[in-house]
Amino acid sequence: MGILQRIRKDWVLYVMLLPALLYFGLFNVIPLIGMKLAFQDYRIIGDNVWVGLKHFKILFSSPAFMDVLKNTVILSTMKMVFFFPVPIILSIIINEVRNGPFRKYVQSIIYLPHFLSWVVIAGIWISFLNPGDGGINVIRNFFNLPSLDFMTSKDHIRWVLVFQEMWRSAGWDSIIYLAAIMKISPSLYEAAKIDGASHLQQMRYITLPELKGTIITVFILNLGFFMNAGFDQVFNMINHSVISVIDILDTYVYRIGILNGQYAYATAASLFKGVIGVILILSTHFIAKRVSGKGVW
Repeated sequence: MGILQRIRKDWVLYVMLLPALLYFGLFNVIPLIGMKLAFQDYRIIGDNVWVGLKHFKILFSSPAFMDVLKNTVILSTMKMVFFFPVPIILSIIINEVRNGPFRKYVQSIIYLPHFLSWVVIAGIWISFLNPGDGGINVIRNFFNLPSLDFMTSKDHIRWVLVFQEMWRSAGWDSIIYLAAIMKISPSLYEAAKIDGASHLQQMRYITLPELKGTIITVFILNLGFFMNAGFDQVFNMINHSVISVIDILDTYVYRIGILNGQYAYATAASLFKGVIGVILILSTHFIAKRVSGKGVW
């Protein structure tokens, strides 16, 4: 069956897909045309001047850029290592809850933070971590531990961002794994029960292997956003005391591009970030395809 025949047969599905295609076309594909600015000197009046790799040479020789690149890699690695497994574990735990009303209540509670803006979330966490009457320090004082100002501590701020991301997104991200668990045939669990398998053994030998394809796909897609360490989150949590350890590529691009008006230089930094993301997602896909036979496509 040719592509036109498939479109004609399932035209309703393609009409439903159209808004998503328009969105990504307007906000992700068309803006790529502006990436040519990375190879030009921007002129407010007159035509831009082609300068080739000039801005990239400045970029890679800049100590400030190397610092934010290091911060981005460290923060993204921490999120991948400590946050990525949490939605998987959470989905398995939720699936084991047999009380229907209680399960819906738990799901509603853990999904709710996803719908809050980062401004609201930052306000909640800044208040909670307040060194004076913040909830975490009230608990520390109860156990005769000294108060900590987490928001100005270079040793703690990255962990604050990791746990903040976990609190906001773990519940929502677990939905995709829950959907995959729902597709597992009940006959597999019934056969395991007959063979005397415990709940832990069923999770180990049935649930996790059946989730392998979903886990690999999500992991590859997340790697594509590895260089996006979370602009909205960091922008709302950053301050002068900790800027040296959580200033990432996105906030750096915002500062030099929007605030300082170095549009071409900022575009070069943004293009570098995008290229790294493409390389990561393609290389991970082909490695996963070769090793496990499963990839994004």
